[in-house]
Amino acid sequence: MASGGELDRRSFLVGASVTGGGLALGFAIPFVSSSEGPARAADERSSVTCWVVIAPDNTVTIRVAHAEMGQGALTGLAMLVAEELECDWATVKTEFVSPTENLRRNQIWGDTSTGASRSIASSQSYLRRAGATAREMLIAAAAARWRVPAAHCIAQSSTIVHAPSGRTLSFGTVAKAAAKIEPPANVTLKPPHAWKLLGTPRNRLDVFDKVTAQPVYAIDVRLPDMLYAAIAHCPVFGGALKSVDEESIAGMAGVRGVVRMPDAVAVVADSWWRAKRATDVLRVEWDDRGNKQVSNASIAQAVRAGLAATGAQVGRAHGDAAAALSRAVRQVEAEYAVPFLAHATMEPQTCTAHVTPNGVAIWVPTQEPVTALATAALAAGVPNDKVTVHRTMLGGGFGRRAPIQDYVRQAVVIAKEFKEPVKLLWSREQDIAHDLYRPCGMARVVAGLDAEGLPVAWTIRLAGPSFVASLVPGFGANIIDRTFVSGLAEEMPYDVPNYLVDYVICPTSVPLGVWRAINYTQNAFYKECFVDEMAHAAGIDPYLYRRKLLSKSPKNLAVLDAAAKHANWGSPLPAGVYRGIALNEACGSYCAQVVEASVAAGVVRVHRVVSALDPGHVVNPLSIEMQTQGAIIYALTAALDGEITIKDGAAEQSNFDTYEMLRLADAPVVETVIVPSGDFWGGVGEPPVPPLAPALCNAIFAATGKRIRSLPLKNEDFRHAI
Repeated sequence: MASGGELDRRSFLVGASVTGGGLALGFAIPFVSSSEGPARAADERSSVTCWVVIAPDNTVTIRVAHAEMGQGALTGLAMLVAEELECDWATVKTEFVSPTENLRRNQIWGDTSTGASRSIASSQSYLRRAGATAREMLIAAAAARWRVPAAHCIAQSSTIVHAPSGRTLSFGTVAKAAAKIEPPANVTLKPPHAWKLLGTPRNRLDVFDKVTAQPVYAIDVRLPDMLYAAIAHCPVFGGALKSVDEESIAGMAGVRGVVRMPDAVAVVADSWWRAKRATDVLRVEWDDRGNKQVSNASIAQAVRAGLAATGAQVGRAHGDAAAALSRAVRQVEAEYAVPFLAHATMEPQTCTAHVTPNGVAIWVPTQEPVTALATAALAAGVPNDKVTVHRTMLGGGFGRRAPIQDYVRQAVVIAKEFKEPVKLLWSREQDIAHDLYRPCGMARVVAGLDAEGLPVAWTIRLAGPSFVASLVPGFGANIIDRTFVSGLAEEMPYDVPNYLVDYVICPTSVPLGVWRAINYTQNAFYKECFVDEMAHAAGIDPYLYRRKLLSKSPKNLAVLDAAAKHANWGSPLPAGVYRGIALNEACGSYCAQVVEASVAAGVVRVHRVVSALDPGHVVNPLSIEMQTQGAIIYALTAALDGEITIKDGAAEQSNFDTYEMLRLADAPVVETVIVPSGDFWGGVGEPPVPPLAPALCNAIFAATGKRIRSLPLKNEDFRHAI
């Protein structure tokens, strides 16, 4: 650490700038007490609007309200503004919106949460307007200086041009004057055919800074005199702390104290390693509160009972499925199951908190800054306006860092006991064994086929725990839990005259959370594997079978055709390699995938994945390609190995040796096909996740004749596959 209270390049403090921004990449900020607020350096920039800040040297800083966790939001959101602003893309930088400042300014930056792949879709309209508004203000300022009509001026490449005379002024020259102009009430946005930046591949703005170790992740935060906390949770879900023997760690070097919480205990020390060692040897007695009897078997029994229960909640129904089933020429039936899944973010849960008489400051990786702020305020017992949130980059999110932010609450509760700032960091073991898991689930699916093998009736009964109901007890009984039936209700793409999807919620003590693509991942597995089963029963190629059922869903049909065409569906493959196909609509986008896989010596190997996506409009095709690759790896990891099992009320997995990640050597070739229909704005990061598992399982059936009806695949015996 640098002398004089300053921080070195790798560990600079994240703070808000004088103009109300958040993190300015590469900008070293000296430490000041959180009671005094974030440090403020001299800033000659002009805030033309709340979104656009322009410096005299023509540097354009675009504020970003959503989180950056590797998905490329910083770049895509900035492109939306820059397109209408008509700035030189080479001059663009970004900084995070401060949630504290957002609160003080009456939510001027709007929704700052990040999830459901909606960062672009939910903000594209007002961000493009923000760029156009700033452009018109800059033109007005230049026209006033020249004393000419604004209609005679245009903006291009960060320059205002007076068309009749050819005179020019840079954005930086007129930015200060532009900031004083009343923003126009209405601006005209460019039609897509006039876009010059949007739709073109652009390298991410944060890559250079990340490669050169400039951004601070929450795990990197270092403050003078900072203490460190390690935590141990009650091993049994739903259990509680009973007693702690502090004498068991008496005399251990660096230990500063023990903090008790209802279901956990933390040790605070002068280094994290000392805190972790003390936590490991601390004698703690836990109260399992009767939950130690919970196991994988007991949960499966309860969920399976839900498949046959009466009084299910209807997610969608049309026609008379029961009557049509009784008249069908043939019935096809299957039962599917999926496990709990952990998020396994590269950066474990962490938060640094400093509680003083004047308020609370937190340094946090969050997908929902407002929730983090409110959580900290509640934990500290102070009003929201007494909390300062310093946003950092996220070392992975996948839904774990929203909307429940237990690590923020814990960090503040711990920091309340000390005058120094305290960084809480969960160990990898605590992170995996005490995650907020993707719910397990089961489905019983029945279809009645006509003489041509097409479905005249289709019923799907879902059962399992609900993330939403775990937050709001009783939810889903009288109000339909749309998350639970996602992908099978409004988004069901197949045209079946008699259809019913209903569900039974089966509560469990296992903590639940939002996992990448939420219940689309379970429901797409059930749906797309079963479509293949119907196709096989009908004796029809699974790709052609889907085409027959998509006459009323042209967007799904388009991505299906694109994936099949790019993968050369029906053409010969290398010996031992087989194809599977699946499609799904999620987060407002349409995705179809073809997986090429082999099964040899009992081992499943995925060689190639072709993923076709229609997100409507395309902002950055390079980002779509990268997000698709990440989604495929994430989904493939889950399909092959992902599983949290419960024994004696606790998770059996606690690190990457028992909750394995896909190795680089096992990664397939991923080919992205973008099929933009251009009439809507959909998501990108999550839609490629759900189709992967069913497409893979359908390929395995093609290879072996064995139907896969439960995940992960590591539990299947392929040694005698034919």
